[in-house]
Amino acid sequence: MKIGVFIIKIIDGGYQMKKILIIEDEKNLARFVELELNHEGIETEVYLDGRSGLEAAVDESKKWDLILLDLMLPELNGIDVARRIRQVSNVPIMMMTARDSVIDRVSGFDHGADDYITKPFAIEELLARIRALGRRINIENEKNKVKQSTLEYRDLIIEKENRVVRRDNVIIELTKREYELLVELMSNLNVVLSREVLLDRVWEYEKEAETNIVDVYIRYLRNKLDKPGEDSYIQTVRGMGYVMRT
Repeated sequence: MKIGVFIIKIIDGGYQMKKILIIEDEKNLARFVELELNHEGIETEVYLDGRSGLEAAVDESKKWDLILLDLMLPELNGIDVARRIRQVSNVPIMMMTARDSVIDRVSGFDHGADDYITKPFAIEELLARIRALGRRINIENEKNKVKQSTLEYRDLIIEKENRVVRRDNVIIELTKREYELLVELMSNLNVVLSREVLLDRVWEYEKEAETNIVDVYIRYLRNKLDKPGEDSYIQTVRGMGYVMRT
């Protein structure tokens, strides 16, 4: 049963917690939490049983930032709800329950909860936990962005956004074609790339280029990257192509 919707939002430390789903069968508590979140600027929907709450939780059109989930619910308990949510979504889940034993908390975490608050609780604690969870999500998102925008192999790092290549934190100057060839190799670690594949991906608009141009640029890269007495960063697989192996 759905008992309320508010169009509101909150901002904390650069992270926007816009929309929270509350699955709680105690009407008074659900209403209290809803009003407090309303006051803080968060959009909320409240459901009073596990089954209808689960349906709302997995509705992709809802785009929840957080789910506040009671452990003891009619029709479907909170553990089952969390477990089924985790089969299809990584949305953060905070358990709200009067059961505070270690076994209960561990069970909640094992089935997908990200945080746990014990009833009765002060609204200040709930809001603080929501802000803290939001900060953790923000930090994780930033880490993922950095991970997606950099490539690493041994002591080589490519910063894709500013097209910088570093070895031991020293910038290595590469031409545009050398850089693109290195990116292709480091984006496919442990995958042997043939000369034809590299020619097609790196020299895409120069159809007159011959496959031996790949060998020439591999030599250029090795001259700039390799250290005397150490294995080459780029390995030749005879009859097949080139690879950077982890």
